[in-house]
Amino acid sequence: MGFLEDFQASFESLPTLLERNYGLMRELDKSLQGVQQQNEQRCEQEIEDIKQGIESGNITRSRSSLIRFSDEALDEQKHCIRIADEKVALATQAYDMVDAHIQQLDQYMRKLEELRQERELATGAGAGASNADASTRSRRIAESNRGGRKKSQLAVEPASIGLELPVDPNEPTYCFCNQVSYGEMVACDNPDCKIEWFHFGCVGLKEQPKGTWYCSNCVGIQKRRKGK
Repeated sequence: MGFLEDFQASFESLPTLLERNYGLMRELDKSLQGVQQQNEQRCEQEIEDIKQGIESGNITRSRSSLIRFSDEALDEQKHCIRIADEKVALATQAYDMVDAHIQQLDQYMRKLEELRQERELATGAGAGASNADASTRSRRIAESNRGGRKKSQLAVEPASIGLELPVDPNEPTYCFCNQVSYGEMVACDNPDCKIEWFHFGCVGLKEQPKGTWYCSNCVGIQKRRKGK
């Protein structure tokens, strides 16, 4: 199971756990309200009894400082504190669960970013190697056809199509357009041609010419040689 599946499985249980905690907190709220209301009524009654005792003389002024609420009232107050503590514990637990999932999500996001960068580096390296290999093949074809060369067809795509890759400054350029080799190209049959190779589109060709072919620069030279 991948880390995304792990996080999804962990995340799916979070709403259920939070709903359980919030449900327990609501029940504690109801219980707390009931105990508080009961305690308030008890304390009010005990305070009223003390007032009446003082007024009737059953409780002397000297003993009034020793008067306190009954054990039942004090137990109810302690019970309210325990309920409040339980509510705080549930709220803290809910916060910790959410915080743990947020931290886990941050870790997964960092992992995804690392994987994305690794893939970009791998793709860039692969494309760079392909571009370098294409340049090497172009140079080899051009060099192998110098002198008594034959017209040939290159199947190297231009490096700029689809990818914004850096152009090798050492890669040779050809044709009237002074661009690197790509697509289909034709060689001029003049061994002294300064350009040598031409793109089909730049010289108006759609297929390999049959027989001898000269570029427009060399056609005039060949005509002058024949005229002598």
